[in-house]
Amino acid sequence: MGVQGLTTYVEGNRNFLQDVRFRDSRLVIDGCSLYFRLYFNHGLDQQNGGDYDAFACLLTQFLSALAACNIQPYVVLDGGMDLSDKKFPTLRQRLQSKIKEADSLSHGRNGSVLPIFTRDVFIQVLIQRGIPLVQCSAEADWEIACLAHQWNCPVLTNDSDFYIFDLPGGYLPLKFFQWTNLNGKASQRYISARCYTTSSLCRWFGGMNQELLPLFAVLTGNDYGTPKDADTLFAVLDLSAFRGGGGRGRGRAPSSRIEGLLFWLSSFPSPVEALEEVSRLIGETGSRGKRGQKGGLSSQLWAGMQEYHITPQSSLAYWFSGGQVLPGGQTSTLAQLPQCLSWAAAQGLLAPSVVDALVMRRVLLMPQVENSKLPSSHCSAIAIRQAIYGILLLGGQGNITQGRGGSIQGPGGAGHPQHVRTEEHISQEMRGGRGRGGRGRGGRGQGNVSPLQQGENVGFSIEEAAGVATVQSQGSSATMCVEEYDRLDLNLKKNQVEAHSLKTPLFMDTLSQAPAAARLGGLLEVLGVKEIDLALAPLHLRLAVAVTGYWLREAIPTPSQLQLQALVLGMVYGELSWNNQPGANHYQHAVPQPNWAAERNVLAGLDRQRVRAGERRGLDVGVAHSFSQWQACLWSALCLNQLLLLPLPEPHLSWVFSGTLVHGLFRYLKGGRAAESLLPGGSLSGQLYFSLLDAVKSCSSKTHPSSSAAGRGRRGRGRGRGRGRGSRGRGGGRRGAGGGGGSRGTEEINNRFALLMSEEEFDDD
Repeated sequence: MGVQGLTTYVEGNRNFLQDVRFRDSRLVIDGCSLYFRLYFNHGLDQQNGGDYDAFACLLTQFLSALAACNIQPYVVLDGGMDLSDKKFPTLRQRLQSKIKEADSLSHGRNGSVLPIFTRDVFIQVLIQRGIPLVQCSAEADWEIACLAHQWNCPVLTNDSDFYIFDLPGGYLPLKFFQWTNLNGKASQRYISARCYTTSSLCRWFGGMNQELLPLFAVLTGNDYGTPKDADTLFAVLDLSAFRGGGGRGRGRAPSSRIEGLLFWLSSFPSPVEALEEVSRLIGETGSRGKRGQKGGLSSQLWAGMQEYHITPQSSLAYWFSGGQVLPGGQTSTLAQLPQCLSWAAAQGLLAPSVVDALVMRRVLLMPQVENSKLPSSHCSAIAIRQAIYGILLLGGQGNITQGRGGSIQGPGGAGHPQHVRTEEHISQEMRGGRGRGGRGRGGRGQGNVSPLQQGENVGFSIEEAAGVATVQSQGSSATMCVEEYDRLDLNLKKNQVEAHSLKTPLFMDTLSQAPAAARLGGLLEVLGVKEIDLALAPLHLRLAVAVTGYWLREAIPTPSQLQLQALVLGMVYGELSWNNQPGANHYQHAVPQPNWAAERNVLAGLDRQRVRAGERRGLDVGVAHSFSQWQACLWSALCLNQLLLLPLPEPHLSWVFSGTLVHGLFRYLKGGRAAESLLPGGSLSGQLYFSLLDAVKSCSSKTHPSSSAAGRGRRGRGRGRGRGRGSRGRGGGRRGAGGGGGSRGTEEINNRFALLMSEEEFDDD
């Protein structure tokens, strides 16, 4: 949500914000606002794919500051898309904007793009720190407001809607929350902040009725949009006539449409009279304009006002008290999931995009900084997402009738089976520019362009289609599809992506009864990996290793050996960093202690290779594209792993990938220096490096590809691309074994690192 221009207006009037010394209190935190502000306002990397380790440290510092002031945080996160779809045009516009900003960043210009794993790292750190959190079924603003109202505590956010909600504990804008500079004695620490209440705003406008503020919000326009007839109203109103003076003692003229509208509304005793006047001014005769009675605009306005109506009891209060109950309500998207998945979603352990795929038949794919002349990085992971859609949508007719509009066919309709249907180009203003050649043909720099990016229907034979599960309803067959919104060049494009079934029979409604071995088998089938391939990797890195093997086969262009080595060195750095954290007990075991002083020297040596802010050398866009494909593959695999109830433990994302580090390591290796020069002989880190390379080599083998990948290979050969792609995949596998000496002590290093892990890590196994 958000009320246009209201933040600027309130921040420009010091009378609306009161200085407070905040401590000894509950605090309801808008989680999405917090991670956006922490990432964007502290100079963290965006161009190189994100520095998740730095973000995790920053978030930890923030939480420590709250603890020092005896502030108990309760974090509430947005979930998936709203069932009403009323905000979808806004979401689509934002996605198009982020595509342009990502391209701008790739050329060294200004832009603002959140790295793809920021939210996941945020959730992982909160869970590790024991911070109470909940993920709502859709947008969380109303739930946050109801909880803070019941608890009589403030809300920490930067959402201007909270200038409208009537919160007795107030709203603390993140901009003024000075958590980096604690004040007071040790036992009386506090955070300097500014607090807003609706009463302060209404006093400024002569004791205006607070119930008029929701009407002001919908007239001004929030993210749900202003009713089109409201423009007619503003044309009729002469807001410049509402000046200060008389009775208000302000002596100042309105400086904006916002202030003029507030002055106009302050002349009414309640929303009922204001809506009556709205109806009269725009010619809605016979309309009383309240509670949805007659009239077009007044009814729309009244409905919009209900978004700000706070109920006295919050379902989140019961959840946070330990009583739980939350996934409920027939209107909640979580109610359409089996209980095991709805609980996972509420705890932040199931990505909102998975819920969107089931309920809305729609997924919005996050833009990354990459080569915009090449296919989107998300194309490399399409087989993983097709498996997700298959598990969600192909398990029975009960799952088929719940999409938007109640269509049993899903968005794709009942056409012949196909891999992807490209349906809609959302934006065309950049079409044909910079040598792209329309639909991606004939332009320079096209390289290997996938059928998805060419906008072609990718058909296949009846025999091949026989392996794709379809559903029967009302005497007709329908291919189940999900709308994916992704980048094509610099435009947002809608694709219809077909759901694929697995050889391992796994369906949403019966996941909780499926054995762990079956769920693991399904995950590994999709990634084209056998369990024995992962034996050389520590348990918590096995998903990342499997994904890296998948990436070597599926990424286009195929990743180079140097890119793989840089990526694996980054994982080694993460392991060393994780074990070197203050208070870490990962190596408190009765085994020979490794030389941690030497390993810390390795850590420092790796860290020195980072790309530093302000360097003149520009981004290598080709390398960035390759690592963005790796992140896209890991993101889709994490969603699948969550859907399958975590058959593999999630990797510690803050320590698996650091963009500035991996890009810097690639430069180091490209300069002709060997990876071994960073890893002293006999070091634990060196042994781990070669162990991981061996595991990736096994996982990247083409001898047991996933069924989905194999299907794409067969279709590709018919189009003259499969052979080249397959050979590139095998070449990537061979290069993945590079570095020499990959088999040295692999079993030993695996055992030693396994003993260095804390017991808690194995709890989910």
